Amino acid sequence: MTFDTLRGLLLPVALVVVPAGVLAETLDFDKAVELALNQNPDMAVSRAQIEQAEAAMRQAEGSGKPRINLSVTATHTNDALNAFGLKLSQRNATFNDFGAGEFTGPAALGVAPRNLNHPGAVSNLNPRVELLIPVYNGGMVKSYVEQAQAYVRAAQSGDLMARQQLIKHVLMAYQGVHTARAYIKVAEQGKVAAEEYVRITEKLHKQGMAVKSDVLTARVNLEEVKLKLLEAKNAEAAALDQLRLLLGKPLSEPVDVGAPVLPTLLAGSDADLRRQALDVHAGLRALRNQVQGAGAAVEAARAGFKPQFNVMLRGDVNDKDLGFGAASYTAAGVLSWAAFDGGVARAAVDRAEAQRSELAAKLRQAEEGVAYQVGDARRKAMEAEEKIVAREIAVEQAAEAQRLVQKRYESGLGTLIELLSAQAQLDRARADLVAARYDLAVSRAELKRAVGVLSAEQL
Repeated sequence: MTFDTLRGLLLPVALVVVPAGVLAETLDFDKAVELALNQNPDMAVSRAQIEQAEAAMRQAEGSGKPRINLSVTATHTNDALNAFGLKLSQRNATFNDFGAGEFTGPAALGVAPRNLNHPGAVSNLNPRVELLIPVYNGGMVKSYVEQAQAYVRAAQSGDLMARQQLIKHVLMAYQGVHTARAYIKVAEQGKVAAEEYVRITEKLHKQGMAVKSDVLTARVNLEEVKLKLLEAKNAEAAALDQLRLLLGKPLSEPVDVGAPVLPTLLAGSDADLRRQALDVHAGLRALRNQVQGAGAAVEAARAGFKPQFNVMLRGDVNDKDLGFGAASYTAAGVLSWAAFDGGVARAAVDRAEAQRSELAAKLRQAEEGVAYQVGDARRKAMEAEEKIVAREIAVEQAAEAQRLVQKRYESGLGTLIELLSAQAQLDRARADLVAARYDLAVSRAELKRAVGVLSAEQL
């Protein structure tokens, strides 16, 4: 990773000016991870998803339990049917309500009784308590509960995967600060060298051993190095801002990082690590639980083919006021079976099975993807190990080459172009070593994340 690449990964923000007298909070890596897991908005989303799944599970469990309904109905009506029925419910019906006074014998059978057809208005207050008991529903409630439990497990696995991803991002920002500071040190070394080249060139020019253009070239080189130093400082500020965002802190809050961290290399062959990933990877576990939930949804849909039996117990009181003289009860058992529903139940089963097949295909695809990610991450981690050795040797060789070229230039045996080229090569070698150390930390963390074992405690 080059210096420009690192800058591209970090947020392009300006330097944060810290007010005088305000001390930045210094966070070691463990503390930074702890704050991120507690305050990062993504983790709040993940926790909310778990809470939603748990609430859905309680809802499914509750649908299989008895239900008690309480109600009070106040009625005032002169509708013939309802008025007579309310009088019966109040146990106040009399023969006169049938129009008995108008019956004079068989000859009056065709007479419409006025009291029955045109009653006076009746008032009724009906408090009711009703108990509904689901006895058998074809396994629908049980399947819904199993589906909800699977989704809770999937949400918990998703939360673990989000935590591991966040830990990796915190490490990248945390180490990004140290990397940017290493680039600053490289740029400062280059600035010191560039200033020395200006001094040497001006001295040689006065002695007639260098031309004026060499002096100008040395000064231009110094300005370029100063620009690199500014860019490195901006990268440091960007890395700190990225860290603040991950920690859920305001961008204006002073923050600093503690000691750098370097994850250990996860041991094992490609085959071993892939087997481990297939067993413990949180994302795969989440998908497997979703497949289980889809299977439970299939069983819930199949319950539409089966009969249902429920029991209802009800107690009523009917009176014209808050009296309790006309109490009654009702007990009922209802057996229902949809003999024909136009294919609705069959379509529901087909739809649920198709959704399960879709998730099963996604699971197979994800398993293959994780296996590839593990192999790729392990190759990059091993490559990063080799790069460190190569970059350290390159710095030693570039430093020696620069020393020899500088001696030749000071003796008037070399050119300024050769000297600047040697210094550029040294600066580049130092920057490459800084980038290699950053890549080493990130690649080791990525390997652990790909396998599914990344945590702050076992970094």
